[in-house]
Amino acid sequence: MNPRGRSGMKIFIAFVTMLAVAAALAAQDMRPAHDDVGYCWNPAAMQKLVEVLESQERESFGRNGLVAGISPHDDYLYAARVYYPLFRALRTKEVVIFGVTHSTVRKEISGLDGIIIFDDFKSWRGLNKPVPASGLREYLKARLDKGLYITNDKAQMIEHSIEAVVPFLQYFNPDVKITPIMVAPMPFGRMEEISARLAAGIADYMSVQHLAAGKDIFFLISADDNHYGQDFDNTKFGEGEQAWDAAREFDQRLIRTYLTGELTSAKVEGLTCELWGKTYLDFQKTLWCGKFSIPFGLLAVEKVISRVSGKRLNGQLFRYSDTYSEGVLPLRKKGLGTTAPFSLRHWVSFSSIGYYAD
Repeated sequence: MNPRGRSGMKIFIAFVTMLAVAAALAAQDMRPAHDDVGYCWNPAAMQKLVEVLESQERESFGRNGLVAGISPHDDYLYAARVYYPLFRALRTKEVVIFGVTHSTVRKEISGLDGIIIFDDFKSWRGLNKPVPASGLREYLKARLDKGLYITNDKAQMIEHSIEAVVPFLQYFNPDVKITPIMVAPMPFGRMEEISARLAAGIADYMSVQHLAAGKDIFFLISADDNHYGQDFDNTKFGEGEQAWDAAREFDQRLIRTYLTGELTSAKVEGLTCELWGKTYLDFQKTLWCGKFSIPFGLLAVEKVISRVSGKRLNGQLFRYSDTYSEGVLPLRKKGLGTTAPFSLRHWVSFSSIGYYAD
């Protein structure tokens, strides 16, 4: 090969290498999907799923004043009917998402206790395009005391509760931006402390950016409810159909008593007492996986809304169900599957609840 040929080849190789490096860096900038079985990342499949849900939907919930909500994060083929009424009513420019820090994450990464967890990804995988991170995330990091939070991309990569809501969120809000926040186990007093600091930062950001709650920014809590059966070592009410009925009534009593109607800090504290047992140290014994994301998220939202408008929050149950009741949605050949079985030995409950500023 002549010198000019060698020179041209070197330039070509350097160019290809540069493209490969740029692609790798771009890939690191976007948080990829962790669960590509239970959740839907294909636009055509998501469209079909929504069409099926719409054909079955018989209820409608108002959008006016809707500023926050609780959503499931179980597999779509199990829980899509419960996701749907909340996201159908949700229209906003950006969303703060409070997610769980599951035990799988805490086993992999030590020291995740008494804090909230941010990430550094510029975007998250979406349906049609990446979902960008909101500027709120860095705004909060710059203003919160370092002992209140950490930034850990690995933790956010392993955790699935936040990514679960992203496809539904982007489907109905194509240009949405998100602020993902994982909530680690912590006592109620610590929740009060961190949520107060966080709410102050969010309220200041809303003021600077001229954002209205519900219209421009929404607060979303990702949480499943009971995990019941022998497989979970949770047979508090026994086994079989009667136990299933009793466990469901337990869930629905918690929802009626603490999560709907006018929201107060006393209700949130009462919920934590029921979910954790007698003390915070008993929290492993209660198998609602939202036992931290729900109370923390509600405390933060209540404080934000109080600061920006002086209004109170009122919760409305949109839908409650479980995997044993729902079974598997009959949507075939769309790339969706289930990541766990359902039976009386292994079932999960979930709910969608909307919070209105009145």
